[in-house]
Amino acid sequence: MTFLEDRDLQDVPNIKEYYANKTIFVTGGSGFMGTVLIEKLLYSCTDLERIYLLLRSKKGVNSEDRLADLYKSSCFERLRKERPGVFERKVFSVAGDISELGLGLSEEDRALLINRVNIVFHVAASVRFNDTLDYAAKLNLRGTREIIDLAKEMQCLESFVHVSTSYSNTNRDTIEEVIYPPHADWRDTLAICEALDPETLKILTPKYLGELPNTYVFTKQLAEHVVYQNKGIIPAVILRPSIVISSHLEPLPGWNANLNGPVGIMVASAKGILRTTLSKPDLISDYIPVDVAVKNFIAAAWIRGTKKLKKTDDIPIYNICAGSLNNITVKEIREIGFKVMEEIPLDGALWVCSGGVTSSRFKYNISVIFEHLLPALIVDAFYILLGKKPILTKIQRRIYSVQIALQYYTTQQWTFCNENFTKLRAAIKDVDKDEFYYEVEKIDQYKFFKISTHGARKYILNEKDEDIPKAREHNRRLRNMQRLVHGLFYMSMGWWILNTNLVQSYLY
Repeated sequence: MTFLEDRDLQDVPNIKEYYANKTIFVTGGSGFMGTVLIEKLLYSCTDLERIYLLLRSKKGVNSEDRLADLYKSSCFERLRKERPGVFERKVFSVAGDISELGLGLSEEDRALLINRVNIVFHVAASVRFNDTLDYAAKLNLRGTREIIDLAKEMQCLESFVHVSTSYSNTNRDTIEEVIYPPHADWRDTLAICEALDPETLKILTPKYLGELPNTYVFTKQLAEHVVYQNKGIIPAVILRPSIVISSHLEPLPGWNANLNGPVGIMVASAKGILRTTLSKPDLISDYIPVDVAVKNFIAAAWIRGTKKLKKTDDIPIYNICAGSLNNITVKEIREIGFKVMEEIPLDGALWVCSGGVTSSRFKYNISVIFEHLLPALIVDAFYILLGKKPILTKIQRRIYSVQIALQYYTTQQWTFCNENFTKLRAAIKDVDKDEFYYEVEKIDQYKFFKISTHGARKYILNEKDEDIPKAREHNRRLRNMQRLVHGLFYMSMGWWILNTNLVQSYLY
């Protein structure tokens, strides 16, 4: 059920009308998706009342100062230019921590949220695959329980949006927009994490996870059930984005805050430090631009919030993914990446952008030794001789660890169904379509990865566009050096073969 069947939306307010005068509470607002969500809400739904962000003190910086730092992000560039003063007037921090009981809220702040909030976006989560079970459970599972408990007290709550992941049920080949049976009881899981000592829990974890690959997926799957067990009690929706990457158009084309997914692979390859990717060339990869995901977030809260909650209401689930709408394989991503990097090279590349894809651990490990590790050791040796700090070997260890951690995802194929995702966009009214309609099937992959590369240069690597000609010239020199190295290698191999006893005896 998606709150679209047998429903007349003619008299329902459009998205902008619905969000007018609404008070919104966001967890995870300082993260990648949360930042874009806040920007989009302020830019396109400017008449909202206010947004409260749950922010904890971090590295000695209090929540108010973190809020000020957040607004300095390039993500808010168009908001500063076109909607000056909106952020300062409408966004407020609430000191707290998703990992603490009661969210670490003061009595005053808790009362404030209970009495004022209309819409909740629960985006906060730990997304690291190698978190210990107790840490992942504290943030992803107990944190969800705590915010659900808060939501149940809210006097004016109209919509509760829980952000999960498309990979929360990876033990299945086909993942539909339904709630699947839990892999454990979430209450028992929290009790076990609180009762056992860290060493015992570490030993128990692999067996406890069962078919799921890591603590992130496991705790996110259970967190869905924390939400789902409150159907008919809170007006909730569950959203499952796939791998969220650079923006397509908003707030800026190619805006990004991290190097996850294919953009990270392209950057590492362009810098000359990634030669071989551990994956399957024909595997279809599912990525979703962050602005497409955020438009769905906003639309999902609207469609739920414009319907009065009934005890019989189910909780709709939306797989926010490309699915069959716009397929791309790992091989195609590599090929596009090479073309893009010829046109838009990165500064300071150590070697030419090239390499391949293999699903063989043996071939991959051979590549790691001869194409990743040995060159890194040689470069670091030169750094040491020049009195500089060696860094490349450390980077290669990190790349290797990441690829091994991601192997579960990069060597398996899933089919993601997104019928609800497409049905919801069809319900968006004509007046809202310019700002909230989302589609992935018309995104040109080459153009998208081109703007993503520009975005990575500008927003993550802090490289300037005026330096691109210099980077191209540097790449041309590296390409000539590669030809020279290959030529010397093949000449040496030929000389060695010609001077073997077998060849010498045959010739003479």
